[in-house]
Amino acid sequence: MILILLAAGKGSRLPKKYRKKPKCLSKINNKSILDYNLNFYNRFSKKLIVTGYKNFLLKKFIKENNFKEIKNKNYFKTNMVESLFLTSKFITDDVIICYGDVIFDDSIFEKLKKKKNLLPIYKNWFNYWKKRMKKNQIYADAENLKTKNNKLVEIGTKIQSNLPSYQYMGIIKLGGKKFFEMKKFYKKINNKKIDMTSFINECLKSKILNIDVVKYSKFWFEIDSGKDIKVAENGLK
Repeated sequence: MILILLAAGKGSRLPKKYRKKPKCLSKINNKSILDYNLNFYNRFSKKLIVTGYKNFLLKKFIKENNFKEIKNKNYFKTNMVESLFLTSKFITDDVIICYGDVIFDDSIFEKLKKKKNLLPIYKNWFNYWKKRMKKNQIYADAENLKTKNNKLVEIGTKIQSNLPSYQYMGIIKLGGKKFFEMKKFYKKINNKKIDMTSFINECLKSKILNIDVVKYSKFWFEIDSGKDIKVAENGLK
C-alpha cells in the first residue's frame, strides 16, 4: 500500500499566529500534527506527500521520514482532490489517503488492510464536536454520512434534520484501479475546486465508487480552528 498525505493547506480558519507555517505543522502541546501520526506513516514503505503553502518548511520532515514530495503549485485556488491526483504517476498499488490536519490512533492501519476500498467512519463524533462548537454550529459544520449494509451510500451533503451516526475522518483507502477510475471521472467533471466529500459523493451517485465502511471509536482529532487546538491539547495530554 502507498500512503498519500495531503498537506498543502494554509489553515485559514486558524488564529493568525498559526498561519506562519503549513497547517499540518501546527503545534499541539509543542508537537506538530504530523509528528503525532508518525507511527502510522512509518508503516508504509512508499510515502507521498502533497505540499503547497510554505512547502519549504516541510523539507526537514520530508527528508527525515522518507516521503516523496509532490507540489500543488495551485493549492490556493484548488482543493484536496486536485492535490490527490497530482500523485498519479507514482501510483503502482493500492493507496491510503490521509489528510494532514487529523490526529488518530495508529491501530487504524490494521482495519485499513482488510478491504480493497474502505472508508473509516468515526463513531464518537458528536461528543467530540460538542467540545469544539455550539450545537447550531454542528449542523452547519458536520456533514451527512449514510450507510447501508456496511456500504457508504451518501457523504458530504448538508444535514437537514437528524444528525448522522458517524462522520468522515479524512482517511480513505482505494484500490489502485479505483484510484485511476476516479481520476478519469475527476477530469470529466472538470471542477478543480470540488471538495473531497462532495467528490466522493459524486462518485457514489455515478456508480464509479462502491466502498465499504469500517467503524472506528478510538481517539481522533481534526484541527480547523483555535478551539480545536485547545480541545486536542486537553485530549492528548
